[in-house]
Amino acid sequence: MTIKEDINMKIGKGRFINRPSKTGNKLYDRYFIYIPTYVAKDKDFPFENGEEVVVKIEGGKLVIEKA
Repeated sequence: MTIKEDINMKIGKGRFINRPSKTGNKLYDRYFIYIPTYVAKDKDFPFENGEEVVVKIEGGKLVIEKA
């Protein structure tokens, strides 16, 4: 069974990516977390496109909440 096969599970594999961008002569790190489409389009997904979120680390886990 792959992760996507169980429709009742709202779980999938995403990615954490650094996409550096250059502004003037400086290079700045920009980090993104990609969420699989089938997870983000689920009716119970709590966020909308462009919505601000709070990101924190609790007990060794990354927590993302509505701002």
